Amino acid sequence: MDYRLFRKVSASTASLVPAILTLFGGPIHVARGQALQPWRHAIVEEKGDAGIVLMAGEPAIASRHGLNIDYVPLKVDSLALKALLAGQVDSFEGSPGGAIIAASRGADLKVLGCYWPTLSYGIFTAKTVTSLEQLKGKAFSIASPGSLPDLVTRAVLQENGISANEVGFAATGGDTDRFRFLETGMVGAAALSTEFVPAAAQHGLKLLVDGRTQLPNYLRLCTYVTGAGLKRRHDATVAFLASQMDGVRYAQLHREETIALTRRALNVDPSDPRPSYVYDEAIKDNLLDPTMQSPAAKLEWMQNLLKTTGNLTDSFDIHEMLDASIRIEAQKQTFIK
Repeated sequence: MDYRLFRKVSASTASLVPAILTLFGGPIHVARGQALQPWRHAIVEEKGDAGIVLMAGEPAIASRHGLNIDYVPLKVDSLALKALLAGQVDSFEGSPGGAIIAASRGADLKVLGCYWPTLSYGIFTAKTVTSLEQLKGKAFSIASPGSLPDLVTRAVLQENGISANEVGFAATGGDTDRFRFLETGMVGAAALSTEFVPAAAQHGLKLLVDGRTQLPNYLRLCTYVTGAGLKRRHDATVAFLASQMDGVRYAQLHREETIALTRRALNVDPSDPRPSYVYDEAIKDNLLDPTMQSPAAKLEWMQNLLKTTGNLTDSFDIHEMLDASIRIEAQKQTFIK
């Protein structure tokens, strides 16, 4: 499988360690000869929320839980799912759509929890477009079939009574690529993260449909492992989930450090509005859940949605994907309250 490893953000370590250490009153003590356990976690390639997504991997957090977390960024969450099922990574995070479809076909997947349970996503168009009806016959830019942009687009069309057969779908890559396709007029609309709202205004574009309003039950980011992997690395799985919980909580409490980590991960300067826009949106609108619940009702809603859009044809009990015991154990191991 072709993927690139996440480049270590070494500068962030020095800046974050002192602040994090103050939260639990002293340095991290690793027993002599005790090596940190490696953990490989697949994510969608870094964007404006990178500081929140990557915070769990900061050594002062991950080491506290006995882990060395390597991030594997991929273009879309459907590739991250494939990496997990192929045994290339220990876990991945993404929207549940693709995972539900895979599980319905027999994939051995478990949802550990969802730290971003609300969409910060939507459909962007030219400023002159006033309704989805005007986009009939036009192409919607998505990442790939079965990816979050694809499924969000189909869900929005479904909610507005428009058949997917009345529009086109263009697989054009990551968020930045999709934004460029829309900007140049090569597509009529694009499913994008809301971090592009500031840039859209500067390029004659706008957010036409806010996914959070249109699809309030659509889960954005959940964490998954395989059932076999969970049995094989139970304790490490608990530790990783605890690291994610602590990472999200720390990010909530520390705006400037989280935004700085995002800027380093993206290698952008302070004039780029995306890191601060995404962070402030997430905090102001309470989009994050550091307890990482697995909302069964929302997962059931998504399962029904996928049936309606034709993405899901096989019946199965979605509750087989849930394992609350790992989340309960992980919460007991968190140190940032």
